[in-house]
Amino acid sequence: MNLHQFAETHEVTNQPPSLDGANLWRVDLPLQDWVRRCGGGWAESRIDAYGALAGGPLMAAGFLANQNKPVFSSHDRYGHRIDLVEFHPAYHELMRTAVEHGLPSLPWADPRPGAHVARAGMTYLHTQAEAGSGCPLTMTFASVPALKLQPDLAEQWLPKVLATEYDPRNVGMAHKAGVTLGMAMTEKQGGTDVRANTTRAFAVGVPGPGQAYELVGHKWFCSAPMCDAFLTLAQTDKGLSCFLLPRHRPDDTRNEFYIQRLKNKLGNCSNASSEVEFRGALAWMIGEEGRGVPTIIEMVAMTRFDCMVGSSALMRQALTQAAHHCAHRQVSGRVLADQPLMQNVLADLALESEAALALSLRMGQALDHLDDGQQTRFARLMTAVGKYWVCKRAPAMINEAAECMGGAGYVEDSILPRLYREAPVNSTWEGSGNVQCLDVLRALSKEPGVLDALFAELGDGHGDRRLAAHIDNLKAAFKDTTDIQYRARQLTEDIALGVQAKLLLDAGNAAVSDAFIASRLSGSGRVYGALPRGIDVEALVQRSSPFSN
Repeated sequence: MNLHQFAETHEVTNQPPSLDGANLWRVDLPLQDWVRRCGGGWAESRIDAYGALAGGPLMAAGFLANQNKPVFSSHDRYGHRIDLVEFHPAYHELMRTAVEHGLPSLPWADPRPGAHVARAGMTYLHTQAEAGSGCPLTMTFASVPALKLQPDLAEQWLPKVLATEYDPRNVGMAHKAGVTLGMAMTEKQGGTDVRANTTRAFAVGVPGPGQAYELVGHKWFCSAPMCDAFLTLAQTDKGLSCFLLPRHRPDDTRNEFYIQRLKNKLGNCSNASSEVEFRGALAWMIGEEGRGVPTIIEMVAMTRFDCMVGSSALMRQALTQAAHHCAHRQVSGRVLADQPLMQNVLADLALESEAALALSLRMGQALDHLDDGQQTRFARLMTAVGKYWVCKRAPAMINEAAECMGGAGYVEDSILPRLYREAPVNSTWEGSGNVQCLDVLRALSKEPGVLDALFAELGDGHGDRRLAAHIDNLKAAFKDTTDIQYRARQLTEDIALGVQAKLLLDAGNAAVSDAFIASRLSGSGRVYGALPRGIDVEALVQRSSPFSN
């Protein structure tokens, strides 16, 4: 018998076609609708172009950048201390593409209405391809409001922060057309409690805002260490203050900034998070001395917004993969996406994804209109609410999407494991769940008009009795201040669900809003795929499935 005739044991069938090269903007009808609805429609062609990049070359680069983690070299071969982190070329491709398309700079360089929404839309696409590079991109973007508090430093740095040129060379800022910024706040003994920081700042000459200091101490998390400068916190005689610390001194010598090691993290593998020490590192004070936390919060608020956008993006890519798989995979002779129970699951995931996107882009819309007091107060509250709720929902949602794909969603050939490992970083970074919920209470109790802004946004239920009842219950919950900290998570969740329901209802797609309100405000199942009867699941699945619109 000739055994070679059996070399091919089977024919490959019942597998979905590849999604490689898909334009992530064009396959995402909810994203298109919400960008237009929130005022970013003027940038549609720009976002469309980025969608093609995100689904094509950037998606491929994302896999390479995560397979080839950054490598830290403390010394060169001659024994000189160099403190260099080397990245795979794919990482630089991701960074260069994002910077050249204005992801860190668009709303500041072209501050027309809708700019924050347009930039969030492109960030949403970029993050689906690769999330780790988003860390320095976000911090560069978010540094602008803090830098503007110190006009002399802003004049020097902002033109290069806002430039659309990416230059990863290890040289001083004076030799670059464009720079990136990072952040170093937390220390071993304090974590979120930055007021426990022990790093000290010593004035080189005259003390005060805009003046030079030397910093001595450590940071437990510094990201990303190859940025050109960092916003950091240190103690002076007047308390915790904010500083801009460049990686090189004005004379082009390296600053006294020493990387101890890179963090070995659950996810976010393409990004180099590090532990660092300052041994007399030269830095310049930003903002009022002793007011470091309010100063750096200008940056943190924007990074929390990007956490919302980023988690929404991870959920959307998980949904895209699951919906595409189920649209082609057959079980017992029937396509999975046509089977009632799978339709229930996919429709539920689609609701979660669209509601997260709606809340994130509504937040972007508020940032585009901060000259309006109502929008300012709404943004102050929803930064914390959205950061808590959207980021908290991502891990379980992505897990469910992976389960829709069975073993194909569990192996590293798929993007799902990377999405799943990435998801927890946004709920932890820049203030974990409890920090956000306590910030919600702080905003509502200490900042005039914030509670009124919330209920003005929610209105009277917009003709839906279920939403109206939810709003009434929320009002009653805030009137009762007994053990309010104990209830902070429930209150924050109820705010998020109410605002999401209102946004979806206003958008006018009854299939989406009715399903969301019926499942989220009326107490259906505690896992995905337990939608109540009467939901138009086919419409929901079709709306969020790639290539079905």
